[in-house]
Amino acid sequence: MAAAQRKPRIVLAYSGGLDTTVAIPWLKEQFDADVITLTVDVGQPQDMEEARRRAVAIGAKKALVVDGREVFLREFVWPAFKAGAVYEGVYPLATALSRPLIARCLAEAAQKEGAFAVAHGCTGKGNDQVRIELGIMALAPDVKVIAPAREWGMSREEEVEYLRQRKLPTPPPKTTKYSIDENLWGRSVEAGPLEDPWNEPPEEAYAWTASAAKTPAEPAYLELEFTEGVLASISGETADPIGLVEHLNTLAGRHGVGRIDHLEDRLVGIKSREVYEAPAAVVLHKARAALEAMTLTKEQLRFRDLVAQQYADLVYNGQWFSAHRQDLDAYAGSLMQYVSGTVRVRLHRGNATVVGRKSPHALYSYQLATYDKADTFDHKASGGFIQVYGLPIKTQNRRKRAGRSP
Repeated sequence: MAAAQRKPRIVLAYSGGLDTTVAIPWLKEQFDADVITLTVDVGQPQDMEEARRRAVAIGAKKALVVDGREVFLREFVWPAFKAGAVYEGVYPLATALSRPLIARCLAEAAQKEGAFAVAHGCTGKGNDQVRIELGIMALAPDVKVIAPAREWGMSREEEVEYLRQRKLPTPPPKTTKYSIDENLWGRSVEAGPLEDPWNEPPEEAYAWTASAAKTPAEPAYLELEFTEGVLASISGETADPIGLVEHLNTLAGRHGVGRIDHLEDRLVGIKSREVYEAPAAVVLHKARAALEAMTLTKEQLRFRDLVAQQYADLVYNGQWFSAHRQDLDAYAGSLMQYVSGTVRVRLHRGNATVVGRKSPHALYSYQLATYDKADTFDHKASGGFIQVYGLPIKTQNRRKRAGRSP
């Protein structure tokens, strides 16, 4: 008897929520295919073993779990951080940076499992659909991408009924009115009362940061050591990147640092109100910028700002796997060669304030800056400098006056 032909395979990015849970039987029915789920751990508060069991119970042929936390920080967060990437000046891109990693894991799993397609649970209104699908286009262009939530048009109630009709277990009931995404670099919150931009975000929307009224009365001081633009230790304590970021999230969050209320421009053309918590990211961006001010020239700092905006836009817009991003990485890497040193930060009542900085590569010179007797600046040279510097202005205004003479 001939062996049964193997069914086609689809790899589904599986979060364990209702949308991706319903996607398992939906994909099996629509494509007569075996579904392999893939869950990537980027630091979200999720029981990975429970996610694996749930996927199999719903009907997945296989449930894959990838620990991507260290790769996420080293290969995605740190390059963007070194480039100073902050979208629209406030958002440290936590969710946006995790999506290209998920796309890469999907592409790798599809190749390994011989899948003809990958699938995700993104809706048609968000940015994540673009980030994941552009990643697949770059890394596995021959693999089909399926977006069930864009196609089936079911409400949440209809999704639950869909599972019940098939006698399949439903995920635990949703216990929050918000849509939440978390990873090591930050936490994003949307929907519910946040959809009215006039509403102040209620305290229940926050989980990582204390309200100002509940922060310690006394400030905390941290010494953050950087090596070539990347965090190396906190107050002399070293650890792996995961440990450092988690530790800083806890410390800064305790003092209420890292709350962001942002009305942002989505790639799909709508404005969306988002609340973010990113204690470590907020502190580190401030500290690194202070160190850059000490070790880079004025021209480097100004061009760095242009690179940071470009980098943030391409991350937000799903263009991680572009040559442009690689080119910007090369510039940022060159820029960070001398951005090493220590920054002292005060955490107090929701604020992170840089109060000290030092570097072996400092361009700041006490002897040139001081007004006391240690001053080595040649004051007499300034007279000639001003004459040369002001010559174009002097010449132009003299010519204007001559032209107005009768």
